[in-house]
Amino acid sequence: MEYMIKNIIYVFAIFFFATSCNDKPEDSSINRKKLVKRHNIIFTEIDSTEIPQVGNGEIAFGIDVTGLQTLYGNTLSQWGWHSFPLPEGKTVADFKMTRINVHNHTAEYPVDNIGQKELFSWLRENPHRLNLGKLSFLLDGKLIAKQDLSEINQKLDLWQGVIYSNYKIQGIPVKVITICHPKSDAIAVKVESKLIREKRLTVQISFPYGHAKKISGGDWNAPDKHETQLLRNKSSVMFNRFLDKDSYNSKLTWENNVELKETAKHTYELLPMENSNVFSFNCHFSQIPIDTSNPSFEVTMDDTKKYWEQFWSTGGAIDLSESKDSRWKELERRVVLSQYLLAVNEAGSLPPQESGLLLNSGWYGKFHLEMHWWHGAHYQLWNRWPLFERSLDWYKTSIPVAQKIAKRQGYEGTRWPKMIGPDGRFGPSFTGPWLIWQQPHPIFYAEQNYRIDSSDQTLQKWKDVVFETADFMASYAYKNKETGKYDLGPWLINAAENNHNTKESTINPAFELAYWRYGLGIACKWRERMELPTNEKWLDVLKNLAPLPVKDDLYVMYENVPNMWTDFNKSHIDVIGAGAFLPIEGIDKEILNNTIDKVNTDWKMNTTWGWDFPWLAMASARAGQPKKAINALLMDSPKNRYSKCGINTGGPAAAYFPGNGGLLYAIAMMSAGWDGENNKRAPGFPDDGSWTIKHEGLMKAQ
Repeated sequence: MEYMIKNIIYVFAIFFFATSCNDKPEDSSINRKKLVKRHNIIFTEIDSTEIPQVGNGEIAFGIDVTGLQTLYGNTLSQWGWHSFPLPEGKTVADFKMTRINVHNHTAEYPVDNIGQKELFSWLRENPHRLNLGKLSFLLDGKLIAKQDLSEINQKLDLWQGVIYSNYKIQGIPVKVITICHPKSDAIAVKVESKLIREKRLTVQISFPYGHAKKISGGDWNAPDKHETQLLRNKSSVMFNRFLDKDSYNSKLTWENNVELKETAKHTYELLPMENSNVFSFNCHFSQIPIDTSNPSFEVTMDDTKKYWEQFWSTGGAIDLSESKDSRWKELERRVVLSQYLLAVNEAGSLPPQESGLLLNSGWYGKFHLEMHWWHGAHYQLWNRWPLFERSLDWYKTSIPVAQKIAKRQGYEGTRWPKMIGPDGRFGPSFTGPWLIWQQPHPIFYAEQNYRIDSSDQTLQKWKDVVFETADFMASYAYKNKETGKYDLGPWLINAAENNHNTKESTINPAFELAYWRYGLGIACKWRERMELPTNEKWLDVLKNLAPLPVKDDLYVMYENVPNMWTDFNKSHIDVIGAGAFLPIEGIDKEILNNTIDKVNTDWKMNTTWGWDFPWLAMASARAGQPKKAINALLMDSPKNRYSKCGINTGGPAAAYFPGNGGLLYAIAMMSAGWDGENNKRAPGFPDDGSWTIKHEGLMKAQ
């Protein structure tokens, strides 16, 4: 109940966030409505790889060309999760940790499945994100087939946040409007066709069991494993759902006379009974019982349009339309669509999964904390901080979880995991527990918040997270008796995740060292702001961290890495990370430039992921190579492609939103600048007349 109350408060905060945005236009000549609407999406054919969505950050409803989910589409939320029963006779406490000796102490990691494969898999797969239900159209009692559809014309109106679907079923016109309420997790739909009056076109709602591995997040072939209870009213029905120990509710309301009949277990048909061509309904999903009435379609439509107009009218905006470079429209398209997609999928009360609320990823819907930066750090630069802030409370509430992880490994403070679900339970992995680059992220977010609001309230809000995180970082660093410097490692996997075979000997990865220096520096500054005594341990580690590894005037992956540019020139581009989204202080600009040039000639870019391209763009911009920055953003590479819906496909699934978030951070930084640059207009773009950048409402990057 406490979680839901907090969530409701957050949703209202988002709905009214524009009234408190620190929006200071630099160029007020941007016609925002024209900018947004020129990237409206039009579909004229069936394509299951393109799934437009409506949503509010807490729930998203992905649809097909019919305006519902007749052929494909998912309903996913931040709060909808399911767990299978534990293997018989097993408990979580039965899982055996792997014990290693590191720097004269014993550390435990959940990294081995030998002798416990079943429990290892269960812990990874549970809880998994749950598909809440499917809404479909029936024609004469049967699901509409592809061959029934013709003359398809579907439009996602970005300015309104509304999807309009027009088509013909067996030659008869159908019009559908699909929306999601901005303040409640409710989908509203209006249908118009003479097929309704003829009692031929009806709506089906069906509910699945949970499935850990299917991208839909649902299993429609296990009817005996879950339960649906109905509470009927004259113009509504409440579906109470029970899946093992999990439950949720869905309230369906309609504005016409409707007959509801059960056609199969967990499957129901709505038959409009009035002599009318128009039918509308509202389907509200909730983790707790719904004791309020659903708003009408007209009210939902009005609230939705107001919300999205407010969203686009406030915060940041970038107009590239006066540029001479022919690539301007594709870049602007990606930027506009990414803003919509992330507001729909990733502005919720938990850190998002890598495929947002579009589909269930290969990690069972759980979130990856090293990716949280890439999903949401852009919101500060775009003056939409409340959309990110919703998920940041998770860190404060999860301090006890992170403290236990640090303690069982012999460290102080909090160690933030890589992959985790809403329950905070550890998820075993052969790779994730060895990563460390997510550790400074919360300190970065705290500093972002302070740049927006440098009040004592902000300092107090983040104090525990910042200090606990810094305690771990200082504790994790180990003083090398030979060099007198503090090392990171061994027993770590760096951000590129390509040193699995040498994790027991890897020390001082370049990006992680730079990020450690940044994080401890901000933590020390945080104590100064609060007029607290200096933490001598933090300061000692900060002043004596090992230098970034360099070979042949190039930054390398980690200290003494073998065959850097033949065996390790793949996956994530860690070698430029020290000078990308981090302030460039302490970075040798000449070595950074050399490394960027080397990456552009020798890196296997087809092995990178979607966020590597904006990462390279940020580094190129800071290094004074704007042409390479823009070329990185628009590089023709398999992992740097964006679908018609604007979704980056540069990951293990068909949707990879860290690429979208990284793009938004990079483009804002390249436009509005960063600390320490000389206030040149659009410093990350070439100054040769090829690009004209109009922007307003953006904040400088750190």
